[in-house]
Amino acid sequence: MLSKVIIPVAGLGTRVLPASKAIPKEMLPVVDKPVIQHVVEEAMRAGFRQIVLVTRSGKEAIENHFDANYELEQMLALKNKQALLDAVENTLPKGIEVISVRQPSAKGLGHAVLCAAHVVGGEDFAVMLPDMVIDDEGKTCDFSEMVKRYQKNGAGQIMVEGVPQEHVDRYGIVDCGGIELKAGIGAPIRGMVEKPKRDEAPSNQAIVGRYILPNRVMQLLKTTEPGAGGEIQLTDAMLALLAEQPMEAYSMCGTVHDCGNKAGLLQANLAFGLKHPETSDALREFLKYRNL
Repeated sequence: MLSKVIIPVAGLGTRVLPASKAIPKEMLPVVDKPVIQHVVEEAMRAGFRQIVLVTRSGKEAIENHFDANYELEQMLALKNKQALLDAVENTLPKGIEVISVRQPSAKGLGHAVLCAAHVVGGEDFAVMLPDMVIDDEGKTCDFSEMVKRYQKNGAGQIMVEGVPQEHVDRYGIVDCGGIELKAGIGAPIRGMVEKPKRDEAPSNQAIVGRYILPNRVMQLLKTTEPGAGGEIQLTDAMLALLAEQPMEAYSMCGTVHDCGNKAGLLQANLAFGLKHPETSDALREFLKYRNL
């Protein structure tokens, strides 16, 4: 049974400086919610009940966001602002637990995941990158579909998205042996490569930042040597796992916004803002007035 998801939030957020100088990049807003809340809500929709944040000093605002704020809640109650009170109280619904562990030094994604090993214990688990906000556009939650596939066949799952060939050198790329992946479909993975040269990429299927993994990955991470950038890479541990058991790539149906960079954050705000009941009309009018 899958219940725990690891979300590494210890990054410095250099791609969105100076906004992230004093505010964690995960707390930057997409309309009226910080990026991290969108990601946690996605995890909850997929059935996860324990959110494991791998954090560091200076990121306390993330933990505070998911904690109760009694003074604010009391003020909203006294002023009978029920809708706002509900929004604040439901930041972390009942039955959902947020657990924080520290990553003492930046040694890569694999190291961040390994920092949560004592919380995960012997269970299988998921990993979500907090930069990536997925808009399912009213369709079935892609992460939920990955959970279903994992429960059905037991194979580790990696979410992917087709990207332009000229951009493959920006991503981790999976090799599915030439199988053409369509949205909502999975295929066995033959290999993975991190940021390949454009003419050497085995496909254009880029890893999105959503993983469902057997606990064996934790054991493999303990012996994974530093790789690219001198860091312990999750990709290297998954390649070792692939030598032992099958893994699948799942082609997403929704749209992913990389909120770890300025353009992606703006695009997410535009996409979600056009659908939010409090902002859609004004935003559409603005775009129309500006001929955008």
